[in-house]
Amino acid sequence: MHIRSDFSQRAVVRPGDVDWVASPMAGVDRQMLDRIGDEVARATSIVRYAPDSYFSEHEHGGGEEIIVLDGVFSDEHGDYPVGSYLRNPIGTKHSPHSKDGCTIFVKLHQFAKDDQIQMAIDTRAEGFRPGLVDGLSVQPLHSHGHESVALVKWEPGTVFNRHRHWGGEEILVLEGTFQDEYGDYPKGTWLRSPHLSEHTPFSEEGCLIYVKTGHLPAP
Repeated sequence: MHIRSDFSQRAVVRPGDVDWVASPMAGVDRQMLDRIGDEVARATSIVRYAPDSYFSEHEHGGGEEIIVLDGVFSDEHGDYPVGSYLRNPIGTKHSPHSKDGCTIFVKLHQFAKDDQIQMAIDTRAEGFRPGLVDGLSVQPLHSHGHESVALVKWEPGTVFNRHRHWGGEEILVLEGTFQDEYGDYPKGTWLRSPHLSEHTPFSEEGCLIYVKTGHLPAP
């Protein structure tokens, strides 16, 4: 299975653009944003757990990265409320579930072999530091090699410098509306911009975005 698997192409998925697809476990559905492979795949997805649903224990053969978008996601190691950022490196395993239901953003099989930091961060309890321009603030989450992950908060009316994405850029809009010269991206929009692409982003109403950079291959 190949879904938006050409990383040399810009990709945008807005809320309502893709359907929910049932997973092998009852009560667990997903929206496939990009994918290379079948049930075991290099994949980026939005995953929805119905109340009292669970996924069977599995090992993370290529690592797992998660942001909890709503509800409470859980496994045998703890409960993770909305805003939690999780990294489970290659070789770890767990049995995820949700008592009251939740929605999560998940990236699978995208870890470097030597990226072995496991973490669970409640981003709501962490602070932001000033960004490169007025109105922008950043909460760094993880970095390894060329890859960098952060939450970025935009105050209303903030405009960022035009810049080029070495190693690409991936964004999930968590709150508000993110914008650039190519369009408007409301809450829930996922964007992927290829290596050496350029844009001039801004936000008229303000927004909060998840941003990953430096992780996409050169063509």
